[in-house]
Amino acid sequence: MRWSLYLVLAFGAGALAVVLLAWLAERRLDREAARDSFSDLDKVPAQEVALVLGASPIGPEGGPNRYLVYRLDAATALWKSGKAKYLIASGGDDEPEAMREGLIARGVPRAAIYLDAAGYRTHDSVLRARDVYGQKRLLIVSQRFHLGRALYIAHGAGLEAWGFNARDVDQPYSVTTELRRFPSALRAIWDVAIDAPARETGKPVAVGIDPAE
Repeated sequence: MRWSLYLVLAFGAGALAVVLLAWLAERRLDREAARDSFSDLDKVPAQEVALVLGASPIGPEGGPNRYLVYRLDAATALWKSGKAKYLIASGGDDEPEAMREGLIARGVPRAAIYLDAAGYRTHDSVLRARDVYGQKRLLIVSQRFHLGRALYIAHGAGLEAWGFNARDVDQPYSVTTELRRFPSALRAIWDVAIDAPARETGKPVAVGIDPAE
């Protein structure tokens, strides 16, 4: 009986430690976003390329995913203002194609949009922007809570990177949507610490030289 109690206490202490570490990780990454991301378009440093982080085109309620809608709005604003000449739409599966169609509908020309269909997670998207698309400096577009993670990964990968805050969703889709940022922050710090590679590499693409198609 006593050993059972010890096991329960040890498990509880371990779980609490993981929760605390995840919270501290998220706070650290939030400071990264506070330092190097902008909500004011005029303050964004102009760069050749902006990396637009993907999300499922369809939200849980069956309509357009508002997280993605607002990211595409923000990316379009960067392009139209001349803050970015080219956009890399990065995501997994059908996300990049949907992102390109959304950007074209907003007035961005097809020739300015490069598709990265192997951006399965933020870590992949950022490393592939460096290794496949040849970027050393870039803007990253997403919501503020996501940008902290992306910027931390980018800086850990030796990139000069700044974020442009897309509008956040007024009411999150679920508690899970809100809570996942904490373990994701912890994983981002771990990935940078061990220099984890992207899941897929690929043939180099020269943005602005090679055709977007």
